[in-house]
This record gives sequence, C-alpha cells and structure tokens, in this order.
Amino acid sequence: MPDRPWGSNFSQEDIDAARKENRILSLELELSRECDLNCIYCYAESGSAREDELSLDEIYSVLDEAADLGVRRVIVLGGGEPLVYPHTLDIMRSIAAKGIGIDLFTNGTHVTADMAREFLSLGVAPVVKMNSMRPDVQERLAGKKGSYVDIRRGLDLLMEAGYPTSEIPLGVQSIICKQNIDELPDMWVWLRDRNIIPYFEMITLQGRAQKHPELAVTIPETQALFEELARIDRERYDLHWEPHPSVVGLCCNRHAYSCTVTVSGDIIPCPGVDISVGNIRTQPLADILSQSRVLHELRNVREHIKGECRECDLAHECYGCRGMAYQATGDYLASDPLCWRPAQKDTDKGKTDSEKEAK
Repeated sequence: MPDRPWGSNFSQEDIDAARKENRILSLELELSRECDLNCIYCYAESGSAREDELSLDEIYSVLDEAADLGVRRVIVLGGGEPLVYPHTLDIMRSIAAKGIGIDLFTNGTHVTADMAREFLSLGVAPVVKMNSMRPDVQERLAGKKGSYVDIRRGLDLLMEAGYPTSEIPLGVQSIICKQNIDELPDMWVWLRDRNIIPYFEMITLQGRAQKHPELAVTIPETQALFEELARIDRERYDLHWEPHPSVVGLCCNRHAYSCTVTVSGDIIPCPGVDISVGNIRTQPLADILSQSRVLHELRNVREHIKGECRECDLAHECYGCRGMAYQATGDYLASDPLCWRPAQKDTDKGKTDSEKEAK
C-alpha cells in the first residue's frame, strides 16, 4: 500500500543539508487564481485571475532558479485550479524533463482520460480535492452545482489510467468541517481500501473560511476524529501513528526545506504563513532564502517555537500548524491554538501508566 506523505521522500540528512546550505528540496508553485469552483473554505479566495500574475517566462525562470538550488519536487498548487491555467501541462513536462518530481493538487473537474495517462507517464502524483461522498455536501462546500459528479469523474479517470502504482501515489485532500466530519471515517476506509492516500486536514482560518463560521468544529470533535482514524489505521491496516494536528496521520515538516511562490511572485513560507519575504521579480530566489529572518526561524522552528509546542513530547517530529498559529495569533512561532494535546496532558496528570493506556 503506497503511503508516501508529500515530502517524506526526503531523508533527514537531506533536509539538514539543505537547511544548512540555504537550499530547498521542494517548491510550492501557484500558477493563477483562476478557478471554476467557489469553495467556501478557499484560503486564496480564488475565482478570477489577477492582473499581476506571473508570466509564463517568469514561471520558467523561477523553476530554473529552484532547480539550481537543489529542488527535487515541485508541488503545483494553482492558487486557483491548476488545470484551468492553459500552460500547466507544458510546465509539468518541463519540470519532468529536469528530472524533478511533481505533485499536483487539483479539484479533478478538468481531468481527461488522455491527461490522466500523460500524468502517469510524467510521474505526476495527483491529489484530488474531494470533501464528501455526498453530492449535496460536496456541492455546498465547492460552491457549485454538479461539482460532485465532475470531481468523481476526474478521480475515476485517474484510477482507470493506472493510479496509484507502487511508485506513484494518488491522494485525496479533504478539509475537516462540520458538514463532513461524520462521514470521514467511512471515506477514510473507502480510500485506504483503494490504496489512495487520504490527506485530511484541519481548516486554516483565512480567506473565505473566515466568512463561514458554520464550517468550524470543536477541538474535542477534531481530537475524536483523529483518534478514530488512528484506530482504524491500526486495527485494519497495521499503520501506526500518534494523533495530533493538523493533517491526519502526517507531520508537516515543509518549513525545513520548502517555500511557496505566489501568483504575483511573492515568496511566502507556506500558504498559511502568507508573509511575503521577497519577490522573484526583484530579487533572486537564492538571496531571498539566505536573507529572510522569517524563513530562517521557520527552517529552524524547533529552536524558536514557543509555549506548549516547545515542551510537547512530540516536539522532535511535530510543530503543529504554523499557518494556524499565524492566522489565529499573528505569531508564526506561537503554539498551535487548535491542538488538544496540552489539555490532554493536564487531564492525564496523576493517572497511572495503565490508566493512560486504557483511555
């Protein structure tokens, strides 16, 4: 069963060397804010293309700079929907020709049979954004009637093309919200049974999500979901992981080796920590990486992180969601405000080891 979290193909030695030498191992690339959906949780509030978006020559230029800095994977985000952007296939062909791996986050609605086969030939690892297996819920979250059928068709075409293989994974990205939280365990099993990586994540409170408080779930509800999915993985698939925010079963370590290029050329640490630390139109990417205090602190986040996250027993592998910390507090080094582990630690005080294990 392929179970490669995006980025985990980098060894700790590779990550440490890249950090020390101000190189990057992956680059998250936004192409355009144009999108055919109107997702009510969208961090970028995508819909129409912006007037200041990077030209195709500028995109190729930053990819060349990234290749010189040692990039091994490019994560194509779109900013909107990447398959709406007219040059996405050409860009991915160019990336593949450099021997660089590709992860593609797409809503799947524009996938064709020919496109799916070419993705496979290029080694593209697609991640389809699908939040529900109930049409009404999916369409409510996507903000468009008929989107459920289109998304499922795209996913089916990828599977018919041969995804996933032992080397090239297929993923499904879902946000955890009030509207779908009850069905996520069944959806998790459906995906696992088809060797599709479930990429379930908590919402970062930015963009359109700020305008839709009805999406919110409580911290205890989130904790219960993570623990249920951990139980399913343990008992049904012999996969073992410790429940903690912000992506189910995974640890985000992107800040040690990655950054994001926005549609207007700004370099930000990640879509959640949307602080511009430079712009590729005015400064080489290498200079931005070496000179930014924000990037330096995040690349060495375990030395700088604050509060409960600093003292957590999982601090050696987890730093919570820096995007959530930044959006909620204004401090990208603050403790993750949606993590339940500090409260759980207080509850466990005074219990015996057997009582803790029995919980």
